Amino acid sequence: MKALVVYESMFGNTEKLARAIADGLAETAEVTLAEVATNPPVTGYDLLIVGSPTHAFGLSRPTTRQEAERQGAKHADAGLREYLDHSPPLPGLAAAAFCSRMDKTMSGSAARKADKRLRRLGCRVVSTPAEFRVGGMTGPLLDGELDRARTWATSLLATSAKDRS
Repeated sequence: MKALVVYESMFGNTEKLARAIADGLAETAEVTLAEVATNPPVTGYDLLIVGSPTHAFGLSRPTTRQEAERQGAKHADAGLREYLDHSPPLPGLAAAAFCSRMDKTMSGSAARKADKRLRRLGCRVVSTPAEFRVGGMTGPLLDGELDRARTWATSLLATSAKDRS
């Protein structure tokens, strides 16, 4: 199985999660890890996993990325929202979404927004959106979240393989 993990990360937290997810997948799959800014093509993969930080209740936008830059984040012209919005239809491709978010009821979920976009593209979503917690707007990830991300990734392989047979 070939898996593509595409992530957007402003303060490094979502990148750490993406790397942990790629590590979990690499136990039994061939994995490509790509930052969303590289605009990686999806063709040739059996599983697409996308991840993003949660900004203003959902996926980042130009205004929320600018605000993050003012707080020390690296510059990003585009994010996961734009990547998915410009993607061709992906009928039947196994997919899943994850995000980093603060542990507050009002922070929203980028993973849930990405999940909806994956479904609109025709993907076969193989997991509920996964949300991993950070301690504040810039992080860090809470204890245990990287292990939880690895475990989630291995569960995706099992679900995706079951669905294919």
